[in-house]
Amino acid sequence: MPSHCDEVHVQQTVGQMFSGSPSSHFLCLPSQICCNCEVKRRYPRFLLLKGGTRPPWVGLGAAVWVEIASGNAYTFPLYSHALKSVLGFNQHQLTMIGVANDIGENVGLLPGLACDKFPPWVVLSIGALACFLGYGVLWLAVSRTVQSLPYWLLCLALCVAANSNAWFSTAVLVTNMRNFPLSRGTVAASGEDSVECCHFFFIQAASIVLGLYLLTTTIMSDVLSLSASISYTFIFIMILLLMAPLAIPIKMTFYPMRTSKSATLDQPIGSSDRLVQGEGCVDKTEPLLKPSSSTTNFGSFCESDDMSEVAMLLAEGEGAVKKKRRPKRGEDFKFSEAVIKADFWLLFLVYFVGVGSGVTVLNNLAQIGIAQGVHDTKNLLSLFSFCNFVGRLGGGVVSEHFVRSRTIPRTVWMTCTQIIMIFTYLLLASAIDGTLYVAIAFLGICFGVQFSTMIPTVSELFGLKNFGLLSNFMSLGNPIGAFLFSGLLAGYVYDNEAAKQHGLRFGSSLSCVGPNCFRITFLVLAVVCAVGTILSIVLTRRIKPVYQMLYSGGSFRLPPSTNH
Repeated sequence: MPSHCDEVHVQQTVGQMFSGSPSSHFLCLPSQICCNCEVKRRYPRFLLLKGGTRPPWVGLGAAVWVEIASGNAYTFPLYSHALKSVLGFNQHQLTMIGVANDIGENVGLLPGLACDKFPPWVVLSIGALACFLGYGVLWLAVSRTVQSLPYWLLCLALCVAANSNAWFSTAVLVTNMRNFPLSRGTVAASGEDSVECCHFFFIQAASIVLGLYLLTTTIMSDVLSLSASISYTFIFIMILLLMAPLAIPIKMTFYPMRTSKSATLDQPIGSSDRLVQGEGCVDKTEPLLKPSSSTTNFGSFCESDDMSEVAMLLAEGEGAVKKKRRPKRGEDFKFSEAVIKADFWLLFLVYFVGVGSGVTVLNNLAQIGIAQGVHDTKNLLSLFSFCNFVGRLGGGVVSEHFVRSRTIPRTVWMTCTQIIMIFTYLLLASAIDGTLYVAIAFLGICFGVQFSTMIPTVSELFGLKNFGLLSNFMSLGNPIGAFLFSGLLAGYVYDNEAAKQHGLRFGSSLSCVGPNCFRITFLVLAVVCAVGTILSIVLTRRIKPVYQMLYSGGSFRLPPSTNH
């Protein structure tokens, strides 16, 4: 075994793959073939992406539909008042059911583990089954088909039903993170491939149009009396907009890109469209130099499953055996390695404050509206959901732009949104007439930004190898925040104020009207977001060197491996 395949050659090979430089094609010399084998051994997830151009885009289109279907946990405010009136719950009991909803939605440790073991269709099937069983039990209770179901069973049923979101979203996020490893912000960044950039822009634009269309038609159907024909027309247009993501793979089928062999060699193979699994050690691109017969023998090292043999060969080439070390930020972490890092818990606390306070408003949205004289929860929820979508999409695009152009950490935007949330909660506490819709809109945007920046930040700080498990652990901040701020705080304050207004005992199934129903809750949430802002600033300062390492060259650079 020659000493060509040392650590320098391996890192140069990886750098060429992901930099998109003109020299990113391989010459297939003996030493470089050896290095290619080592790269494939170290970074299998980047190289096991589907070959060709259409499969990842078909998957992205399907992901849009799955994410639309997985929004069922956000509909809790639509039927929460019905649960309260039909089943006779007080606000504390109702908010605890909302906590069960949030626990189910965000506890995705099992889906995270499953995504590393099973194909996406298995994960999605489990989510569909959970959705059917959970909401089925809830329907039996509300429709009075089954009388007197115990409270704990309803909580468990809603937890199982909402847990379908965790299975759906985890399958979608993990699959697309791996299909588009160089575009992690929203699985959309302006890369060097202008065609790919246009494809992402089309999907983003179609999603925005769909969101605006649904928000507009929802308000119109509530304000105006629409005929059946107009309603069916609205549904038909909605279906067309839902089918928009299929336009990209259809276009690729009928109008394939025609490139010459030389042009193909000049294209970066770091793109997800071009990363293919090699057969043996050679790449799919035609080599500039034909390997000799002796070169083929080096390929056998790539096919060996004996990790110790490869490690020893590398050590022999480098002249020394390197001791195993803990990973550095930006490399692949195991879960046990990540949880002992201060940055991990800082990110968790910042996310916990942002989404935990936001989900408190979402869970109590119907009662917040009624307390301030707005009885149509549907419009409030539609506004929150659309702004949440805008925050997720916009947060990903903006953070991706600035992280690549100026190496600004994504957590900067978590800081900005939490500052906005402070003023939003103060506005809600004031209960000034006409400000409820404005406050809900701002809160929805900030809520979405928190999610869209946390997801890629986890992958950049702790790698993609255990991304599903790590990101789902971060998501636990949502139900924990819901339990503390919604279940314990908001529910207690609401029931206490309702008892004062009606002159009855605490804990009765009563409705509260007026700004005092949630004023203390909103003031506490404003203070909590102030603390979260400070923590976010500390985190941003700590991780800035990581982003300078990853993006200082204007594009993502794969960090050194920790497997040697």
